[in-house]
Amino acid sequence: MKPESDAKTERILSIYSRLKEGRVISRAQVSTEYGVNPRTIQRDISDIQNFLQNQNNETGEVQEIIYDREAGGYRLQTKIDNQLKPQELLAVCKVLLESRSLVREELFPIIHKLSNVCCDDEEQKLVREYLSNEMHHYIELHHGKKLLDTIWTLERAIREHRYIHVSYKKLKNQEQVERKLKPVGIMFSEFYFYLTAFIEDIDREKAFENPDDPFPTIYRLDRLENVETLEERFFIPYRDRFEEGEFRKRVQFMYGGRLQRVKFQYSGPDIDAILDRLPTAEILSVKDGVYTVTAETFGKGIEMWMRSQGEYIKRISG
Repeated sequence: MKPESDAKTERILSIYSRLKEGRVISRAQVSTEYGVNPRTIQRDISDIQNFLQNQNNETGEVQEIIYDREAGGYRLQTKIDNQLKPQELLAVCKVLLESRSLVREELFPIIHKLSNVCCDDEEQKLVREYLSNEMHHYIELHHGKKLLDTIWTLERAIREHRYIHVSYKKLKNQEQVERKLKPVGIMFSEFYFYLTAFIEDIDREKAFENPDDPFPTIYRLDRLENVETLEERFFIPYRDRFEEGEFRKRVQFMYGGRLQRVKFQYSGPDIDAILDRLPTAEILSVKDGVYTVTAETFGKGIEMWMRSQGEYIKRISG
């Protein structure tokens, strides 16, 4: 005889499988089949309904078990929820506005189009009212450049493994340089979009502080001029494929440089803010409210950030 927990698991999975197949579940019939009280089957169906609700929250596919009187039992009903809830719309639009990543001419039409897919005319009106003040006072970044077409062009080149040729204005001396690049990723951080790419046909000994650096160079998109996608393709073996997510964890400040591990003490009021800022951070110890933390990061940006924290951070090594 099977243990009760195993029997329950088997029964619930069987009911769920039948529902997924489009079959109607009769509570009386299934209770007889498994030799249990009909109330037990009702609880099983409730457990499945709770599971489906959790899945709905993750996928947006709405599935629910309904009682079909004509069929004389329970069946699974599935529908796709393609409309944004007003709460979802408001949150997304506030993030877009706060990012200040696009000029008004590109950002505001996106917000208006998003509001058009909100589920109710009255809710659309409310969301627009909630956002009206922020939109009225929206301040564009000084570069004033449209970026959507550039982002699209670069993402396509990345996907198709095509070389690009760009002119790039350096940050320090405003020097204009020409580069042939292998584009591998686009990232966003604190107001700006960035391209990560490997430089071709360059004397690394002269151009780089660390000629053996195996990681891509970072370019701010608004400083790119005359982006041209070339017919020539490049090949990156799968084992050497650039992992944008892993790189993103370690390049929080968009400054190139060596991969390094830093160790510091933090005595400020909110350690969570530090852990959120540095995804690779680990707490080594805590004593008298002072945290000893280590993190892996690229470049010199970490140094400027540490100095900006004042007396809250004391560097130990790295």
